[in-house]
Amino acid sequence: MPRLTLHRLSMAHPGDVSALATLIADGIVPAASIRAVIGKTEGNGGLNDFTRGFFSQSLMHLLARETGEAAEELAGRIPCVLSGGTEGVLSPHYIVFTEEEGAGEAGLAIGTAFGPPVAPGDVGNDAQIARVADAVRAAVADAGIADLADVALVQVKSPAGGPGLLLHSVAGGTMGAALALGDVPAEEARGPALLERTDLFSPRVSASAGVEVTRDEVVVLGTARGWAPGLRMAVRPMADALDLRAVQAAFRAAGLEADPDVPEAQRPRIRAILAKAEPDRSLSIRGQRHTMLGDTDIDAQRHLRGAVGAIIAAVAGDGRVFVSGGAAHQGPPGGGLVAVIAAEEA
Repeated sequence: MPRLTLHRLSMAHPGDVSALATLIADGIVPAASIRAVIGKTEGNGGLNDFTRGFFSQSLMHLLARETGEAAEELAGRIPCVLSGGTEGVLSPHYIVFTEEEGAGEAGLAIGTAFGPPVAPGDVGNDAQIARVADAVRAAVADAGIADLADVALVQVKSPAGGPGLLLHSVAGGTMGAALALGDVPAEEARGPALLERTDLFSPRVSASAGVEVTRDEVVVLGTARGWAPGLRMAVRPMADALDLRAVQAAFRAAGLEADPDVPEAQRPRIRAILAKAEPDRSLSIRGQRHTMLGDTDIDAQRHLRGAVGAIIAAVAGDGRVFVSGGAAHQGPPGGGLVAVIAAEEA
């Protein structure tokens, strides 16, 4: 019977995988047990962000050395979902998901899948939506999740597709996952709706895109029989970038106190914090004007990550928070989602 285990590890620079190397050397993490990696690197989060590829290369080199498997083969079966940009108090880190032996009737499960190689520019359209939907269905089956209602979160990473297509690719990946989950009807999950029909969204999809991947990569998390208990996961929609109550609600649903922040004694139980958010296109938040989308000096997503990251980190008492911008169709318009995974109290 499998048990899902998470390790949240800090990094000193974009290619630093020494924390994982130590865990492998000490026998705490068998290299062959690693199913996926999700992390935040300190780049700019744009098309020219080299930090994501640098980390992926370093990770696969380490795992190739430890397993004897070719790095190219490892990269084809272990999703490495990275978001660039650790603005403000956000701290570079990565979360290692491992599948080990356990015991129990039902618990948090992980499933992964890859789509086929993507031709340059073939994103943000019906073809991408269909590809990602197929990959999500495969990942759900891989996790052994019998009911789509038991899927807590789908994490998607898609090829960027080229200049001007990054956000379209993010939207296409999101819509494909939402289609597979049944959160958006098939007749509406179409290319023309991307970035336009903001009323179409899923509150349990987190998607991003980058030049460092050539295929759609999918990680599914949810409850399944046959997996050992021990972890609690909660996902809550954020109505806007100031939705502190939603953040606190996610921590509480994961079994942690948050009044207003998580007590220091409980913080070691936090295994992962994942969030998506979006600069509101109405140019206002709760009736007050914001300038994120009109600043020609600082990209809107960098504004967004710094602001939302600070709110979540203040509740967590820890800057190791995965906050990704470009949240179209991922939660309510102008909002997003926050997910917390925590170890159950002993």
